[in-house]
Amino acid sequence: MSVAVVGGAGYIGAHVVDVLRARGEHVLVVDDLSTGDADRVPGLPLTRIDVTDPTQVAPLATAFRQHEVDAVVHLAARKRVDESVAHPTRYLRDNVAGLANVLDAATAADARTVVLSSTAAVYGTPDAAGAPVDESTPPRPENPYGTSKLACEWLLEAHARAHGVAATSLRYFNVAGAARPVLADRGTSNLVPIVLDRLRADRAVEVFGGGLTTRDGTPVRDYVHVVDVAEAHVVALDALRSGRDVPAVVNLGTGEGSTVLEVVRAVARVLGVEPRVDVVARRAGDPVSVVADVTLAGTALGWRARLRLEDIAADAVRCDAGLTPELTDSSR
Repeated sequence: MSVAVVGGAGYIGAHVVDVLRARGEHVLVVDDLSTGDADRVPGLPLTRIDVTDPTQVAPLATAFRQHEVDAVVHLAARKRVDESVAHPTRYLRDNVAGLANVLDAATAADARTVVLSSTAAVYGTPDAAGAPVDESTPPRPENPYGTSKLACEWLLEAHARAHGVAATSLRYFNVAGAARPVLADRGTSNLVPIVLDRLRADRAVEVFGGGLTTRDGTPVRDYVHVVDVAEAHVVALDALRSGRDVPAVVNLGTGEGSTVLEVVRAVARVLGVEPRVDVVARRAGDPVSVVADVTLAGTALGWRARLRLEDIAADAVRCDAGLTPELTDSSR
């Protein structure tokens, strides 16, 4: 049997693939390579399919059968908040339809375990600003991206009930860091690579949202290392495959919040530079503070994040310089 990782040539997906390969799993990568990179997953079968296209359900089901796929990790989605605000119909259509098509293919191929990549953006801004957010917090997404992922969660729950599928949605908080240079985050909208790019070029870092009700006036997020997130997928797969009762949604974070300025300073310390910062207006759809309550991940899955902001900054800087992090800090 094997695991299909949809979006497996992307930043987070390739880290999931890396962890699965390391433990001897057979992996099928599914990716249209619009933002993914085949160099991240060398030596593995790669099915190049746009999962938002309904005509590709049958070919995808065929690939699942050929590779004896029994479990699917679905990560393929559009994920830029600002872009979702500008193009809401595109986000709802592509993210929800993409999952629907993958689920149809999985059903046709009798793959009965599904782990969905979701997001803390489903929460919006919690009532108790700064307090950790647990899975019982009513979802109130503030942008179309978060709305689309919440709709995906609902779809997966309904599909699981209808077809007897073992499934869970993992609500990522802010994923950063890297395990190896080839797997580094090359996104143009994620904070850590933006900070790295600006600091290396001796340019000011633009920070969205000043004067907020946080300890330094900038937004607070829970930054979780991508290696921890990737390992959580394997833990969730094992739990689902073993028949354990896994919650429909589980937070993946550290339980600790960092401000945007703290992230900038952490990266600057590793680089040995003094950062320049330009604080500009808050972006539409950006919550003030979102930090994970990760109790459920520990009790239901036996998982906890082991790396922290300092590790994220150090690993991102090393990978950006072409060096492989040791990932052997004391927290491990």
